[in-house]
This record gives sequence, C-alpha cells and structure tokens, in this order.
Amino acid sequence: MDARVDECERGDSNAQEDAPMEESEQNNKDMEVAPALVSVHPTQSSVAVALGSDLRVFNLLDNSAVSLMDESGGAYHNDSIRCIKYGTNGKLFVSAGDDKLVKVWSTDCWRCISTVVSEKRVSAVAISNDGLHVCFADKFGVVWVVDLPGFDGTEASLNKKAVPLLAHYCSIITSLDFSPDGRFIVSADRDFKIRVTVFPKKPLDGAHEIQSFCLGHTEFVSCLAFICTPDSPQGILVSGGGDSTVRMWDIISGSLLDTCEVGTKVESDATEGNCSTVTNICTIPECSLIAVAIQSLRGIMLLTCDLPSRTLSVAKVVSIVGENFVPTSLGSSISGGLLWMVTGASKLRGSDISSLSRVKVVSGFKKSSPNATEQEPAVLADSEIPGGAKLLEKLQGSISIDEKVFLAAADAVKTAMCNLLIKKQYSDEKREFRKRTRNDKKSKQ
Repeated sequence: MDARVDECERGDSNAQEDAPMEESEQNNKDMEVAPALVSVHPTQSSVAVALGSDLRVFNLLDNSAVSLMDESGGAYHNDSIRCIKYGTNGKLFVSAGDDKLVKVWSTDCWRCISTVVSEKRVSAVAISNDGLHVCFADKFGVVWVVDLPGFDGTEASLNKKAVPLLAHYCSIITSLDFSPDGRFIVSADRDFKIRVTVFPKKPLDGAHEIQSFCLGHTEFVSCLAFICTPDSPQGILVSGGGDSTVRMWDIISGSLLDTCEVGTKVESDATEGNCSTVTNICTIPECSLIAVAIQSLRGIMLLTCDLPSRTLSVAKVVSIVGENFVPTSLGSSISGGLLWMVTGASKLRGSDISSLSRVKVVSGFKKSSPNATEQEPAVLADSEIPGGAKLLEKLQGSISIDEKVFLAAADAVKTAMCNLLIKKQYSDEKREFRKRTRNDKKSKQ
C-alpha cells in the first residue's frame, strides 16, 4: 500500500486532483466546486440532498424535516460532501467527502452510528446489500471497507477502522456500486476503466478475485447503475462518461452489449457548445427506462432498455421549460414512480451567492393496469411535489429562488461542472507546489 501511495505522490498524471492550484490561492480545495447531490430512500420514505457541507433530509411519511443526531459534536461535515447513498434495504445511509469523514447513519432515527476517518478525500461510497459493510473510494484509487455488526439504531456509536479492499492504482475512482445480487462490487475510474470484483466472504482480508473489466469508454467513466432482470440476478450494468455515451455491459464476461451515443441527440438542446458529458444516470425500477443527466441539457434524456435484445435507444428528452435547470444529480426509489433531480453547487464563483440548490421531480413512471391510459413523463410543478413547500424549504434552503439569482447561479454551476470534469494537466513546478500544500498527506498512526 505504501509503495502505491508513494507512486501517486511522485506526480502520476492519473492521480491529479480536480482543480488547478495557483500560488496566490491559499487553499486550492476551497475553490473546487461541489455539485448538489440527491438520494432517495428505496421506498421513497425520505429524500436527502447534500450541498457543500450541508446534509438535508426530509421525511415524506410524516411530511417533516429531519433533525440529524451526531454525538461527535460540531458540524456533521466540515467540508464539501461528495457522495451520499442509501443502502438497498433503506436502513443505512452514508455521507462522505472532502473532510475525509465517512458517516454512517441509521435511517430509523437519523443518528450517526459510525464515523470513519479516511486517509484521503472520499470520491465514492457503496453499501453492501446485507448492510454489513460500507465501502468507500479515495482520491488515490483505493477502495476501503468497514464492517458493521447488526444494529437496531440504539447502540453507542461505533469506532471503526477501514481496511483496503482493492485499488485502481492511482486513478481516481468516480463511482462505486454493488450488483443486485451482492456478489460483485463494481468500480469506475477516470482512466476509462470499469472493474468488476468478486466481493469476498471475508472482505477485511481484501478482494483478490477480479471477475472482469468492462473496457470501451474512450474518456473517463462518470457514473454507474444497474438494471435488474429476472434472468440475470447479477443485473445488467449501464455506465456513462466523458465520451458522451451510455454503455450497457454483461459484468460476468465484461462484454459490451450496446452503446447509445447520447451526445449526438442533445446538440440542439445544449445550452452552449458541445458539452455533452454524461454526469449522472439513474435506472427507474418500475419500467425499463434509464434517466440520463447530460452536462448542458436543460432536463433529462430517457433511454429505453430492450431486455430481450440487450439494446439501448433514446425514448425522449424531458425538458425543463422556463428554467436554466441542468441536473447535477438524479435519484429514484423502488416503487415511487418518481424521478428526483437536483441542480446546484457550493463554492460558486462568478455569482452573487456562494451556493444554490433547486429540486425538481418528474412523474409518470408508475406501472399502470393494462386498460389504463399510459402516462407520459412530466415535470411536476412545485406545488405537486411530495412534501410541497415544506420539502422545498428544507432541501433547497428556501421555498422559492429569485429568477435573476437562479439564472446567474445556474450559469456558474454549468461552468464549474465543466471545469470539474476536465482532467487537469500541470507543469512540474505547479505539481511540486500542489504536493507541498495539499491536505491529503498520509496521517501518522
């Protein structure tokens, strides 16, 4: 492990951080934009939004804002949150990011049951299907695992130490997910690779069996999601990336099943240029649709997955009319029939406000009876969103946002997202300066 970290610290271009540093910047990390994130409970009983270091949760069952409990004291996170995720059964929720803290929450009482300290900043998280292990990836391409005993939400907070599970050798891991049957953990990185690893029976001993590599993207892989099928318990993997494609994979063999060139479908809808990087994808369990967020698309693209033929095709584009709404994150539940979207970011430059989040919901995904009229996906008005004004006030920070402020901030979000996704190259002098001043140095035990 030390040799691998040392190799990274010598300045391998694959391990570059996400934003350039100038000597006039006292802390480069403070200038890195943090996109707003959304995650939905599997049964849609709650919705969570992360904006900067702020974690906001709304309970849809009793229509109230959630108060988080953390016995560690102080802020829940003291730097930008980069990843949030519910577990498969909804009992656990994980948040992590630039403060190098991985927090595991019990969703029954929304109490932090464990805080794990990472050696590096965290870029992705995943929870095993049985809820017994939390995995997270750091900025140097190492995936770590923490074991969690069974709990009922009343135990004292657990002090757990993470151990290395697997590594991508100095390539930043962008996404992490478990297969529907829990047999595999899938990791994607900035160097076009998707790795499928057998999740071992004893994860604390490391994961040494690679099932396959899914190779085909020609730019970084930004996101992963699974389609569940009756005949494939391991699921069908879909991925999006900087090459403006959504790809479908057989994870057992690593075979590429189909490619959908989404970039060529959105040029007329793009807000500027040809910014068609796929920033997020979300499968909608109740139908064979995949929602795709594209860097400059004001709305989402829906893809149809034909399971018998294993093919992808564009179904339609759902546009956000009248707003410069480019989603930064998507989320859905198992049975809610809704797609949740958020746009926004913190640490914005070029705007009068430092952070912004705006929540939208698309309906029309519920399975209907054979004789019922088929619903078309449609963007709900704010008054139609579950939770209504209370939810918007909690997750957005305010019920309404001034149009001029939103337009200015939305432009800043778009520019920042573009810069965030571009892989930076540095001169030797700047690289050495970054190494001297970065906050990711390995802590002494």
